[in-house]
Amino acid sequence: MTHLWVRAEQRPNEERVGLTPEGAKALIAAGIRVTVEESSVRAIPLQGYIDAGCDIAPENSWPQAPEDAIIFGLKELPEDGTPLPHRHIMFGHAFKGQHSGKALLERFKAGGGTLYDLEYLVDETGRRVAAFGYWAGYAGAAVTLKAWAAQQRGEICGPVGVYGGRDALLAELGGELDALNMGRPTAIVIGALGRVGTGAADLCEAMGVQVTKWDMAETAGGGPFPQILDHDLFLNCIFARPGTPVFVSREALAAERRLTAIGDVACDPDSDYNPVPVYDRATTWDAPVLRVAETPVLDVMAIDNLPSMLPVESSEDYAAQLLPSLQALTDLESGVWGRAKATFLEHLPE
Repeated sequence: MTHLWVRAEQRPNEERVGLTPEGAKALIAAGIRVTVEESSVRAIPLQGYIDAGCDIAPENSWPQAPEDAIIFGLKELPEDGTPLPHRHIMFGHAFKGQHSGKALLERFKAGGGTLYDLEYLVDETGRRVAAFGYWAGYAGAAVTLKAWAAQQRGEICGPVGVYGGRDALLAELGGELDALNMGRPTAIVIGALGRVGTGAADLCEAMGVQVTKWDMAETAGGGPFPQILDHDLFLNCIFARPGTPVFVSREALAAERRLTAIGDVACDPDSDYNPVPVYDRATTWDAPVLRVAETPVLDVMAIDNLPSMLPVESSEDYAAQLLPSLQALTDLESGVWGRAKATFLEHLPE
């Protein structure tokens, strides 16, 4: 019997989950055994999984799971160097030259396990079957606006946290912008036709921010793009890959510009394909921005788990998208899972 083991997330500020109780019930009805770990932080209560008929395991007990179990989580595992013998479904961030990703692949090689990277679960046309993109864009635009508002107060953006829902986020951010008693900034979104860009643009428009929307057509000629510097905010919402042009180069730091805040929602600072090479590391919930220039200021927001700010909405949305693929876990050698395994084997160190 196919056995899906939903692990607790161990990263700080991570309350999301990729399977809802309703989804678990559907998997069990399809003949898949579902084990869910207890979690002290998961936004969706454990009782729903109990009622759905799931087996319950202690928090963070997945290393002792049966070897045939498929371990399902979202964010990274503890970087303890231990070999990984299981099959894992998660965001590995391992296939674009990331340094931590190389170490992760070495662990899979040592243990004989397999990584089915959620970022590379694609249909036959190459389109991702599920993504947190909309809520990443939504939350990323919100934090970038908070960074801009802090600049107007002569400050740098302070810590951010989890919101009970979208309405709470909008109410707080709207009040912060209104308290400035000045006009709204302008923003440019690159990747505006995708899920990430749509979420970013929707947040901006909800806050009364004028948005310039660019996508592949506008960037086909290759960058950098001086037009970006004519906006107050730049929101990068594209999936970096070979051939992606540089949008804002390091030369922009000393150039005449209106731009003072970049929201790099895609957040690939250590990738070889980073289109915003003005910074070199992700930012955090405690320190949401990195100041990369002073005259005028330029802050970069690059938090890599943005949807966690709205964990219930983002979990429910993502889980609904992913469920049809999870129902196909009984056949890991073809379809979406076969393609994901082939991608893993292509990148596995020799």
